[in-house]
Amino acid sequence: MSKSLPYSMKDVHYDNAKFRHRSCFKMITQTMVTSNLKRDCISCSTGKFLVLLMIGGLAYLMLTNSGSGHSDSNGLAKGVSFKGGIKEGEKSIMDGGNRFRRFWRKPPRLPPRLSPDEKGSNISFTPDSVKLNGDSKWIARQQSVKKAFIHAWSGYKEHAMGFDELMPLSQRGVDGLGGLGATIVDALDTAMIMGADEVVNETGAWIETHLSHRIKEKGQVNLFETTIRVLGGLLSAYHLSGGERGMNSTHVGPRSIVYLETAKQLADLLLSAFTSSPTPIPFSDVVLRDHSAHPAPDGQSSTSEVSTLQLEFNYLSTVSGDPKYGMVAMKVLEHLKTLPKEEGLVPIYISPHSGEFSGQNIRLGSRGDSYYEYLIKVWLQQGSERDGNFKYLYDMYEEATKGIRHLLVRKTIPTGLVFVGELPSGSKGAFSPKMDHLVCFLPGTLALGATKGITKEKAMKDNLLTFEDLENLKLAEDLAKTCFEMYSVTSTGLAPEIAYFHTEDYFEQGLDGGNKSSEYVNDIIIKHADRHNLLRPETVESLFVLYRITENLKYREWGWQIFEAFEKHSKVHSGGYSSLDDVTRLPPQKRDKMETFFLGETLKYLYLLFADSTVIPLDKFVFNTEAHPFPIKGMSKSE
Repeated sequence: MSKSLPYSMKDVHYDNAKFRHRSCFKMITQTMVTSNLKRDCISCSTGKFLVLLMIGGLAYLMLTNSGSGHSDSNGLAKGVSFKGGIKEGEKSIMDGGNRFRRFWRKPPRLPPRLSPDEKGSNISFTPDSVKLNGDSKWIARQQSVKKAFIHAWSGYKEHAMGFDELMPLSQRGVDGLGGLGATIVDALDTAMIMGADEVVNETGAWIETHLSHRIKEKGQVNLFETTIRVLGGLLSAYHLSGGERGMNSTHVGPRSIVYLETAKQLADLLLSAFTSSPTPIPFSDVVLRDHSAHPAPDGQSSTSEVSTLQLEFNYLSTVSGDPKYGMVAMKVLEHLKTLPKEEGLVPIYISPHSGEFSGQNIRLGSRGDSYYEYLIKVWLQQGSERDGNFKYLYDMYEEATKGIRHLLVRKTIPTGLVFVGELPSGSKGAFSPKMDHLVCFLPGTLALGATKGITKEKAMKDNLLTFEDLENLKLAEDLAKTCFEMYSVTSTGLAPEIAYFHTEDYFEQGLDGGNKSSEYVNDIIIKHADRHNLLRPETVESLFVLYRITENLKYREWGWQIFEAFEKHSKVHSGGYSSLDDVTRLPPQKRDKMETFFLGETLKYLYLLFADSTVIPLDKFVFNTEAHPFPIKGMSKSE
């Protein structure tokens, strides 16, 4: 992976004092005024002669400058293309006065330039009619995603209303997440963002009528899953429906306070996971009706699960005015800060009894992933306060990204795809070229951490990117390419749950994805046990973030290809979409399960990928790990 960062004269176009060209006339006159040169020269006849000669020379320079056809900025380089300046191949007239001015002028400091393909995508001279047609294409595709959402919801509503998940082939519902109607709450803010008012009415009415009773009566739930899906969904709906002067004060469905009060009711019970533990690390499971909590059967908690609660509890404290939620959740991250790490990387298990990490297994897939995601997102959530007491989160994130690049990033054989592997026995053990689809959250997180949600072009123009940021952006784009190829290398065009990669130390014959025309058919290895697809969102999540930040249309095109593959192979005509057993075979066998995150995340991110960038802007909102957006502090009103 190249780390070279070339420069270009084209990037010198800043309205910033650091980059302005220095005037020769101003320099000379300022020197004469502020030094003894003026007095010494005039005191002798030779000095008087030199002064007259200098005045004449300056007059000559001013006259030749006024007659020049080009500005100073156009004289930087012969034949260099500038926006509104010298055209390619045009001859510039460089007279003696121009050369004199160039001699005195201090060269400006040059920021990193955009890569060649980005220059092509970001600087457009497309006629307005073509732009309009392009916009129409994406609007149409966005509406196709909305239709898919309505189709998924209609299947759930008809066959599984009130259950956690739909089994679309059996046409029935199943409770696998505690029985709180997880699909309903997960889908609610997606419907709000899409303007699917009928779905908003139906989901809102069910929450107002049934959810509070369910919370009181239900038994065991997982702290992490319930927080990110149900608590997160309720809080996002509260904001999007106008709570805290949120996005839309004229909305359908119940009053926004219904969502907030239900969220507080649920959170008060979830707090027992924290208060029951002898350390700041919470237990993994809560029994709602008993107001009790207990650890998992093996006594361990997942590192990602205990560190992926803070966005939700922090925002609840903000909107409720009660600091207890955020305080108890942030104690987890404050404790994790004190624990030893491997170049910022952490094992995937932690004990709530000792408060220490358990084992040495390091990976960015299951049980490890969102630890790294929330370090940067919880920091971003704090808005103007982020560089105060929360600076340690950014420091932990920065250290972890360096560790990822050093210990986990490799390239495949023969084509050099960049991927992130695992260290099952820690940094001193063997490297495993295994990458879960879950790891495809990382490109979006790296891009978000680099620009803090603004476009790359604006961040570069304002000189906000460090070389570390640029390295992370490069890695983000390389990994997004790999994640997309995990789709395109299969017969169905859909990614497996897990992939292995061909390296110097590892290869297995006969385990390709089935698409023999793919350039990467020999780079990506898919074992039989890993060939299922669960309708996961991580790749389209990263495509969405990378499109918003780079404005490169290829990410939209890749997202559309993935959506078309879902439509072709996962759609169930009686309603809903189904997971698949084997993405390498045609036709693929369906698994009879529609995960809640297909409505809550996958379709939401696809819709936003094709939407205008002002819809849930990344510099004003932060998405939790279940794609529920919360406003960044100080930005509660959408612009």
